Amino acid sequence: MRYGSKLAEGKTKIVYAHPEDPELVILVHKDAISAGDGARRNEIPGKGALSGRTAANVFCMLNAAGVPTHFVAAPEPTVMIARRCAMIPVEVVMRRRATGSFLKRHPDVAEGTLFNPVLVEFFLKDDARHDPQVTPQELVAQGIASADEIAEMTEQGRRVFGLLEHAWRAQDVALIDLKIEFGRDARGRLLVADMIDNDSWRLWPGGDKQRMLDKQIYRNMTTVTAEGLEALKQKYAQVAEMTERFCPR
Repeated sequence: MRYGSKLAEGKTKIVYAHPEDPELVILVHKDAISAGDGARRNEIPGKGALSGRTAANVFCMLNAAGVPTHFVAAPEPTVMIARRCAMIPVEVVMRRRATGSFLKRHPDVAEGTLFNPVLVEFFLKDDARHDPQVTPQELVAQGIASADEIAEMTEQGRRVFGLLEHAWRAQDVALIDLKIEFGRDARGRLLVADMIDNDSWRLWPGGDKQRMLDKQIYRNMTTVTAEGLEALKQKYAQVAEMTERFCPR
């Protein structure tokens, strides 16, 4: 399909203007994978198509449930058409169980501790500062988001987590945590935006961390090998296939 001018390029996608509608953009998913604030980078041929397929299935389900998102269509596995948003430079992280970076910040908490309701945390998108955690009060003071927007991001974040948790539980997979982002459309409305794919969550089949399906496998690699990347690609393919049940077409 035709693309307009390039608007932005990140570690895992390129954003183009839509050639016909100024309120839309075209996202092209890359085959890249990274960790450690971009310190580790690799290419996995075909990952972009798998990530795009997963994201399309997730956003299709969210749209059907009435969650306001930027997703419009996915005409090709590596291509997503979305509403143009001014992205809020914050990662909203929902946690059902304590693991990963949370344990480093809270060493007194046992791994696997359940959070009910789901714990919501905010992190500035800033690789140079290692995405520091910020409080709602700091977000307001810095003019990044209003108090009403923070309340909405918290509510919608928990709603998105609940929908995905239910969908994964139906396949005996535990959703451990989830990272999402928000943007403001041309009317100032908050939309769940960017990507939700296998880089966005932790998935433990049967609740077993040793069987994880997600990007944490890549983060845990002491040495990156072609064999390891191929095995990881198969996990991404498995997740993409499983998410087909989220939004039957």
